[in-house]
Amino acid sequence: MKLAELKWPDIASLDKNTPVIFPVAALEQHGHHMPLFTDSLLLGEVARRAEEQLAGRALFAPLQWLGNSDHHLEFAGTLSASPRTYLDLLNGLYDNFIMHGFRRLIIINGHGGNHVPGQQAVFETRQRYRQRSDLLLLFGTYWLLGGKPDQQGTAMAQQQMGHACEWETSMMLAIRPELVGDYRQVREVPWGNPFLPASRGWITMDRTAPGHIGLPAHASAEKGELIFKTFTADITSLIERVINWNGQSWDG
Repeated sequence: MKLAELKWPDIASLDKNTPVIFPVAALEQHGHHMPLFTDSLLLGEVARRAEEQLAGRALFAPLQWLGNSDHHLEFAGTLSASPRTYLDLLNGLYDNFIMHGFRRLIIINGHGGNHVPGQQAVFETRQRYRQRSDLLLLFGTYWLLGGKPDQQGTAMAQQQMGHACEWETSMMLAIRPELVGDYRQVREVPWGNPFLPASRGWITMDRTAPGHIGLPAHASAEKGELIFKTFTADITSLIERVINWNGQSWDG
């Protein structure tokens, strides 16, 4: 079900155990060969496929395209909500639908800069509703839900998500190839080791002058379709677990 296409009495009449899905992404630079709207286009496609597979058993809000992209602001065109502003936005999404009576709320994320604020928002929301043991509040980044596209039989150069990388470029080639520039000539920008396992404060310019991170030259539409299938299965499986939750247990 698509929230934007329903009327308010339709929402009021839904079973309040219906999972509500909030896709969140970004509008930010993606190197010299990828469009600014990459994260939103990719998550939008994953969410579209998941919504179709779930066949009316979950409610999908429209994609929220403004993300926390402060680390990309040196690159022209990037739009960003600051981390604390973004926290308030995510907290508000949860609060709105708790007020509407819904109990199972999931934010699905498609941008790396949203991950830490998203985890904080889901933590803060649970603290505000301390007496509500019937609430199930989740935040998940779609490429961190367990799927391993690099282990699915198609040779990939990368083993993890980068930025305007082999994986993202492949996904864009699968759905919007006309928006992809000459990725075959783009040179590798490695991940490096930023004092791992500690967390280092960084801006994107610290890591990459052209804006991408990874190996976009290895991309293909075939790989993109496999990646979409993998991550759509991850999201669908998570939502199925939410549907099957007994309403009180810690385990899911």
